Amino acid sequence: MATTSDIKNGLCLDWNGKLVTIIEFQHVKPGKGPAFVRTKMRDIESGKVLEHTFSAGHKIDVIRIERRPYQFLYVEEGIGYHFMHTETFEQVMIPTKLVDQPEYLKEGMICEITFHAEEEMPLLVDLPMYIEAEITYTEPGIKGDTATNTLKPATIDTGAEIRVPLFIDNGEKIKVDTRTGTYVERIK
Repeated sequence: MATTSDIKNGLCLDWNGKLVTIIEFQHVKPGKGPAFVRTKMRDIESGKVLEHTFSAGHKIDVIRIERRPYQFLYVEEGIGYHFMHTETFEQVMIPTKLVDQPEYLKEGMICEITFHAEEEMPLLVDLPMYIEAEITYTEPGIKGDTATNTLKPATIDTGAEIRVPLFIDNGEKIKVDTRTGTYVERIK
């Protein structure tokens, strides 16, 4: 059993019967009174961010997790997403609710799946931070209309709709941030 001194970012623990992962923490030693640890935790099942303060030395139940590389194969409507381990070629079906940004998944994309090590249960699917995508449809930009930082809607090859600068046209390749769904840069 671990204590609050073992808390670090990314640590997964069983808290009040829920699996949570530490997003942020801060050790506080006030001038008066005992020390404590302020934390922000993400509930793995619901995705909600929870805040909790642990007193110093409080016992915590750490859960061992493993991150493994998997390649996205295909989606089965209403059931889930099929992935294949990149080294063992073992296939696994992940329920729809565990994939955070499914609109950015592309066939053959390498993702990291977080597993509960003791139970071999998938917990999270992490997409790459950035993907390369091709613009399939966007309205044409007007020549010379680039003085302002104006954005227009565009559809990328995965089917997701994002906002891009006016100078981007159909068929161009761009870099997209999967965490926020925003345009990053044009790829040459």
